Amino acid sequence: MDNNNTSQEINSGSLKISVTSASGFSPVNNAKIQVANSGEPDIILEELSTDSSGNTPSIILEAPPLKYSLEPSENQPYSEYNIKISAPDYDDEIITNIQIFPGENAIQQVILVPSQPSPIYNPIVIPGHTLWEFYPPKIAEPEIKPTNASGEIVLSRVVVPETIVVHDGVPSDTSANNYYVPYLDYIKNVASCEIYTTWPDETIRANILAIMSFTLNRVYTEWYRNKGYNFTITSSTAFDHKWTYNKTIYTKISQIADELYGNFLSRPNVKQPILTQYCDGKRVSCPNWMTQWGSKALGDDGLSAIQILRYYYGDDIYINSAEIISGIPSSFPGYNLTIGTSGEPVITIQEQLNRIAKNYPALPTVTVDGIYGRNTASSVEKFQEIFNLPESGIVDYPTWYKISQIYVGVTKIGENL
Repeated sequence: MDNNNTSQEINSGSLKISVTSASGFSPVNNAKIQVANSGEPDIILEELSTDSSGNTPSIILEAPPLKYSLEPSENQPYSEYNIKISAPDYDDEIITNIQIFPGENAIQQVILVPSQPSPIYNPIVIPGHTLWEFYPPKIAEPEIKPTNASGEIVLSRVVVPETIVVHDGVPSDTSANNYYVPYLDYIKNVASCEIYTTWPDETIRANILAIMSFTLNRVYTEWYRNKGYNFTITSSTAFDHKWTYNKTIYTKISQIADELYGNFLSRPNVKQPILTQYCDGKRVSCPNWMTQWGSKALGDDGLSAIQILRYYYGDDIYINSAEIISGIPSSFPGYNLTIGTSGEPVITIQEQLNRIAKNYPALPTVTVDGIYGRNTASSVEKFQEIFNLPESGIVDYPTWYKISQIYVGVTKIGENL
């Protein structure tokens, strides 16, 4: 991120809205969307429609100066907008306080419920960002959990789960909802709640790795289930990370999380992912933990993600990869698929793209011949456009797993019809 005076004068961001049915991976075509400033909700700024993939074009919206999010400030670093979504055969949905940062693209996922006889309208309200509003600080825990014979550790190896069960409150709140969230969607949501998308890429990588490692420690140790709860993690900042239902995600955060899928932080001779705790470092201090604002300063100084992490957690911490990623039909082959590549991995991708195209008709179908030609590359590029990946036409690590995720989603929906 270039933090010179010119860049700090950026005062607009963009918003793309993606609308699907509550039944899952089914895009809603021709949904009508009205956009308003949260401070003037009755004045419509933009009216949009979704395409056959359920997406709107990105629209430009005013935002505060960039400098407000690059250092602690008394000025709110993002603007807030409301959207109303309407579509035939679906109940209307309203989402308020969508946060727009200067120079960054926001992605707002919307899930519409089929029309009900007596709909109840409860607008979704996105709360303030953790670096702007006050939330309870993290209650300190040992970063490595005991591995005695009591059964506290139930997994023999690190597994990335298909789904995280998020308890939307403190552990003891029995009235709080539990949400079943795809693992990578959970990571993107937390990162979008906990750090600013305007920060340096390496700072974002360091923070996402910390979030992933913390989360996988909760999974590996079955932390809450061993205490008699039926969830993986909470949305309470005092116990875990901030997670917000229907939180706006940012393209940069999303793409970096896709790159890091399956990674976590380890120490020598310790099997479990490290419980990497952190705090903001300004309103709350936390010796021996990473501080978010401190990690931003180190990113400004040119440090890499692992250098930032070692600065806080020690020189023996390193980036590891999970042995298993659950819910994926086949693992990344270890090399990119590009024009001229041939073999079984190409057949896998071609078959998956053709199945996804039944739900997403803008996606060109391809001949399943095991040869990665221009038609396959064009289909991959369109897939990347629809699902907010860099549009390279190459099946790299993030694209492979995103195609797998969407394929699994549409296939499950097909089985339930």
